Amino acid sequence: MQARMKKMAKWLLAGGLGIALLVLPGAARAQFVDPDQGIGVHPDLLKKVGIDQKLNASVPLNLTFRDEQGKPVELGQYFDGKPVILTLVYYTCPMLCTQVLNGLDRTLKLIPMSIGKDFNVVTVSIDPNDTPMVAAAKQALYTGIYGRPGAAQGWHFLTGQQPQIKALADAVGFRYAYDPDSKQFAHAAGIMMLTSGGKIARYFYGVQYPERDIRLGLVDASRGKIGSPVDQVLLFCYHYDPHTGKYGLLISRVIQLAGGLTVLVGGIFLILLFRGEHYALPARRRA
Repeated sequence: MQARMKKMAKWLLAGGLGIALLVLPGAARAQFVDPDQGIGVHPDLLKKVGIDQKLNASVPLNLTFRDEQGKPVELGQYFDGKPVILTLVYYTCPMLCTQVLNGLDRTLKLIPMSIGKDFNVVTVSIDPNDTPMVAAAKQALYTGIYGRPGAAQGWHFLTGQQPQIKALADAVGFRYAYDPDSKQFAHAAGIMMLTSGGKIARYFYGVQYPERDIRLGLVDASRGKIGSPVDQVLLFCYHYDPHTGKYGLLISRVIQLAGGLTVLVGGIFLILLFRGEHYALPARRRA
């Protein structure tokens, strides 16, 4: 029995550690903060950053941006009777923006619905200095990886001026901040799903998006159904400069969650181990 308890405890420990790793999606490819630099201490800039859920709120479809060819386009033209997945990133981001787009692309390749046919994807840069040339390169990259016909007509990479970008970000609750010293944006990682009428239906956080959730979310959004609020586990993208003492990728809530899981599973392991030894003692006395 003791051997069985130990084996069970080991399985629990391994499974728990696996869960702890899963709640850090893409983090292995990102830059972590050195523990000596104070994980969990939010610099003032990150206090302005987050994603506020504004379910059922309407996005201003009359906002004007530029498409990959530099032509003026109205946001509403991409809501042509189909749901829309909206991503707010910036194209020169050295950190999580790439992971957001990579994770989305991976998931969209797995679902039966197709970009351009069943839904559209609109990626908007929060950096007014990003150019249509860079946007065109991003579109070619991600639609090429996606690999299905018509993707370039359904996944659009837009650039724009600050007032339009800010209006869209405010409408979906995407709070970001610019650091003039590092010339980078602090922002959280996530995507929004919108109905064909431009209403916010769902939020997805992080850089990995479960296939089933995205598929069901698109089905609901196509019917105009609004989802429920979800728990936030935020990944913050921000560069750390040791010379200025500013922070890089700060994943405080995720690290806390992973740490809590590890402590919990470790405690279960010890309890099972001690209980196994306790129950084994009478058997030794009888022998």
